[in-house]
Amino acid sequence: MGTMYYGDSGLPIHIEDRTLAHLKVVIATKLRRDESFTLSWRHPSDEREGRSTVWLQPSIPLMFTFEEPRGPELDRAWIESLTRSANSTGGLTLVPQDGASTELAAEQPDSA
Repeated sequence: MGTMYYGDSGLPIHIEDRTLAHLKVVIATKLRRDESFTLSWRHPSDEREGRSTVWLQPSIPLMFTFEEPRGPELDRAWIESLTRSANSTGGLTLVPQDGASTELAAEQPDSA
């Protein structure tokens, strides 16, 4: 399970390594072009129902960590599908290779 950290929130977003590797390519390409966009995902079934969206822009820190030391083989068609989504008015919506929406797990901060 990989993790994406975005901004100063310290809120990790857990994403399966293979999916995160594909997202990283799309996100890095858009940010390298100085493009801002949204990333949206459905919450996993073991969390509260709903979905989340983050605004991605080049000036906000972003870090990807992977559990596996070697990167997976990338699927060009999946990257192209994710890129089309990222270039749409709805922003990047995480879809698996088969085209159905998928879920990410964002840890909820402790409410003390």
